[in-house]
Amino acid sequence: MKVLLLLAKGFETMEASAFIDVLGWSRNGSPEDIQVITCGFQKQVVSTFDLCVSVDKCIYEICADEYDALAIPGGFGDYGFYTEAYLEDFLQIIRDFNTQGKWIASVCVAALPIGKSGVLQGRKATTYPHNDGIRQKQLAAFGAEITHDPIVIDRNIITSYGPATAPHVAFTLLEKLTSPEAAQKVKISMGYL
Repeated sequence: MKVLLLLAKGFETMEASAFIDVLGWSRNGSPEDIQVITCGFQKQVVSTFDLCVSVDKCIYEICADEYDALAIPGGFGDYGFYTEAYLEDFLQIIRDFNTQGKWIASVCVAALPIGKSGVLQGRKATTYPHNDGIRQKQLAAFGAEITHDPIVIDRNIITSYGPATAPHVAFTLLEKLTSPEAAQKVKISMGYL
């Protein structure tokens, strides 16, 4: 099983690492073999707070047919997140995964490019609620029905409202790809229970 971790410039490292760790731990003593493949516009992606990450693939190499799910961490506008996350190639990957009914898991403001792609039209979603709800208003302008729950699942799309939800989103994705029992084992192994 393969999960594509789609990284835009300025992505939040904690949000990305939650997917890498939780899905990686699922292979520890388990029959699940979930590989996380990282992807960006260039081979080096600079995250929020200037951590430089080498990715496995460049965005032009990606075909949704080759993956089982998509994971997207949010990021900071001040570090260029929306510059890349709103580019057509980024949005098209989201549309491709959605068209195929594959799981799309996002943390915090990663819901915004999902919304901008058009796939959240008329669907429930959440995003970062602070700063007078500006990000929620932007998501609503893309046609999403905003809820104030920490994590929202509407059909194949998981959205959440902040960095603190990252491990929970990763566990939710793991459960959807495998089983509640497999996710429970990982939670116990990682000390979440």
